[in-house]
Amino acid sequence: MRIDIITVLPEMIEGFVRESIVARAQKKGLVEVHLHNLRDYSTNRWRRVDDYPYGGFAGMVMQCEPIDRCISALKAEREYDDVIFTSPDGEQFDQHIANEMSLQQNLILLCGHYKGVDQRVRDHLITREISIGDYVLTGGELAAAVIADSVVRLLPGAIGDEESAFSDCFQDDLLSAPIYTRPADYKGWRVPDILLSGHEAKIKEWEMQQALERTRRMRPDLLEKK
Repeated sequence: MRIDIITVLPEMIEGFVRESIVARAQKKGLVEVHLHNLRDYSTNRWRRVDDYPYGGFAGMVMQCEPIDRCISALKAEREYDDVIFTSPDGEQFDQHIANEMSLQQNLILLCGHYKGVDQRVRDHLITREISIGDYVLTGGELAAAVIADSVVRLLPGAIGDEESAFSDCFQDDLLSAPIYTRPADYKGWRVPDILLSGHEAKIKEWEMQQALERTRRMRPDLLEKK
């Protein structure tokens, strides 16, 4: 898999791509993550990539030309499954989308910034718009990092225990059951006896019951999807 991230602030993501699971997945050859400074595609002598919006609205807007030049240069080298714009008004990112994206080969993530991008970018260059929540960030770099991390960890071999990734919260529209580790008794706070029984079938049954109960209590909206 290859993920190309287009940004005006590559420094915000450089540390992320060099650490943790994303870094290990790159070392294993499972994924390539490339950062592209949008300013490198500006034809302006000051490397500006934004301008005032028509109509007298407040804020600054990312221009079409540098974005088009960057995306066109990338597309000249390979085909992309999606060109994704990180935007607060995009579709809500969730585990199902992460699963879907992990099966793709090449992705472009365009980080929104300023007041947003010229609408013509969204109309002609973007194939998908994704939001990580109903709030506004200074830029889309953090959103791109969240998306990339959640996708990369699903790649076979990215984490040591592959089964662990597919038993995470939200995989079946359920929250995870409570989990415990040693010691079995701490200050009188005991691990449920069923988990110490070694009875695999009963443990699985308990786990499902707990997941359902926790989801009903904390995120009943997830059960509405079923």
